[in-house]
Amino acid sequence: MPENSGSRILSPWPWGEWSSSRDIFLRQVTQTKLYPWTALSLLTALNLLNYIDRSVLFAVQPLVQSEFHLSNTQVGYLTSAFLGFYMIAAPFTGPLADRYSRKMIIILGAVFWSALTLLTAVTHTYWELLVRHTLVGVGEATFVTIAPTFVADLFPENKRGRIFGVFYLAIPVGTAAGYLLGGKLGPHFGWRFPFYIAAFPGFLLALSLLFIPEPPRGQFDSLKETPDRATLRGLARNPAYWMVTLGMAAGTFSLGGIQVWMPTFLSRVRGYSLESANLIFGKIVVVDGILASLAGGWLGDRLLPRMKGSYYFVSALSMGLGVPVMIVGLFNKGPLMLPAIAVAAFLLLLNTSPLNTALVNSVGAHIRATAIAVNIFMFHLFGDVPSPTLMGYVADRRSLEAAFILPVIAMALSSAILFYGMRFAPPVRVDGERVPLSGQPG
Repeated sequence: MPENSGSRILSPWPWGEWSSSRDIFLRQVTQTKLYPWTALSLLTALNLLNYIDRSVLFAVQPLVQSEFHLSNTQVGYLTSAFLGFYMIAAPFTGPLADRYSRKMIIILGAVFWSALTLLTAVTHTYWELLVRHTLVGVGEATFVTIAPTFVADLFPENKRGRIFGVFYLAIPVGTAAGYLLGGKLGPHFGWRFPFYIAAFPGFLLALSLLFIPEPPRGQFDSLKETPDRATLRGLARNPAYWMVTLGMAAGTFSLGGIQVWMPTFLSRVRGYSLESANLIFGKIVVVDGILASLAGGWLGDRLLPRMKGSYYFVSALSMGLGVPVMIVGLFNKGPLMLPAIAVAAFLLLLNTSPLNTALVNSVGAHIRATAIAVNIFMFHLFGDVPSPTLMGYVADRRSLEAAFILPVIAMALSSAILFYGMRFAPPVRVDGERVPLSGQPG
């Protein structure tokens, strides 16, 4: 049964019929100041596990490659296949979330991908691992597509950059935790063991969400849901939305390729042990990621009263500045190498929360999950689905060092797209005043 026009969500699931006493309890919870922060904490923790599960494979990649005697192209295809199925599943989960209970779909998806992570214990061939990895992608698509719409409805518009900064801390912290977990446990206990550690908390967090009420859709949105912002036809001609999506695609191509191949690059090309390479890169990602995610959201919110395209601007500037720094980090063997990689990673990660805030603001609440689903499909199709395999292809025929030219080019392209996209940003309200087209408060 579809959700009605009120604030109560009518669940289509047999176990979703709440008793009247539970309805009263949930309404009381939503009225407390702790409710939005509790919901944000649970969703951020689940997002953290989502990214831990992904990056564990990157950390143990050489061990998997050695056991199954894989080429660079084959091992890169594991990540490409995961993301391919992940992006295909997203357009199916988005429309469901715009019609039915977002919370129940998130819970079912989290239980599904956590269970599949445990199945790593019975993967003894490359093809079994490939199937397992692709099905995990289907499960994780339900969360990443829907959770941002849930988060957007918890807090006012002028705080969204900072709030998404907190939510998307899960990307660098979870990625780094996966590197550290896999890099530390994999060489000592086998590459399968870290996956077991990553699976169990997912079940607990999914069940905890049962006690969190779902917020009304668009309760803090200031812009009206015009046909351009609230329909599929309008989405197709929404330039604010498409500039974010294309900018994300180019940035994701760069980030996806670097995440998959950097530990291998440091160990094979620069002479570090696999454990040291994962430890170094894991520390860089977690420190940079925390600082960049929070700083990017804060800067976007801070500049919003002065320019309606502030979220685009912060992302475009960080991508552009990251290009020369990344070149120094990747192609310099001296003492500047690691500091340059660290600075470049900070600049690459700085765009995460501003871009996702711009994405959410570009469309109306009742089509938001569908818009995010299409966005996910597009930026993975042109981003991190092809990049690991293409980098592996170049590495097999030239060198792994030469393969890193591809993500550098993608960063420059992302910067150009986002600078152009600034002009299409919607004028949202800040402290009761709408940021005008001129960019000056009024």
